[in-house]
Amino acid sequence: MRIGIIGAGLIGGTLTRRLSELGHEVSMANSRSPETLADLANETGATAVWAREAAADADLVIISIPQKNVPDLADGIVDARKPGAPVIETNNYYPQQRDGEIAAIEDGQVESAWVAEQIGAPVFKVFNGIWWKHLLESGKPRGAADRIALPVAGDDGPGRDLVHDVVDQLGFDPVHAGPIAESWRQQPGSPVYGKDFDVEKTVQALAEASPERTAEWTAR
Repeated sequence: MRIGIIGAGLIGGTLTRRLSELGHEVSMANSRSPETLADLANETGATAVWAREAAADADLVIISIPQKNVPDLADGIVDARKPGAPVIETNNYYPQQRDGEIAAIEDGQVESAWVAEQIGAPVFKVFNGIWWKHLLESGKPRGAADRIALPVAGDDGPGRDLVHDVVDQLGFDPVHAGPIAESWRQQPGSPVYGKDFDVEKTVQALAEASPERTAEWTAR
């Protein structure tokens, strides 16, 4: 597949490495120039591009940047992807730790719904709760004991099927976590966030989640 990744931090860089290893054609971008990604490009064989070019003709687009920087993305940032190509966002809202207050989220808008609104495209939420080092090193073949499960929120259909397949290729069990409207079930502070649960425990943790933001994860 052709995969465009916007963001080359811990999660974006890890996904660049892993997806390139799997044989996918990866274009990657950060907030600066392609030249600043020369080392990662040489290491992985991925192509460094400007952010506005990353989604061009892509079968899948991944956005992995600080939440506060989403409004800075160019208008139509994912519009050049192939028709129907899904968009994954791995972001988390860290109001006290990094992002400051985002009023719409504090007023109750779900984090991923806010991202979708900013970029003008529906999204799938996945990879937001796994430590980057485990994403890099802890993938296992399907059926292996203690395989980590990752919740995937988003609409049903071919896009979800593709996202689930990518999660499986990376060595993790995808778990249907409902629509984006319920992606609060995997936001920071939820029972599943930051945990390396298997499928059964992931399903249980998602069911036990509350939409109320906990004190650590609010600016108010």
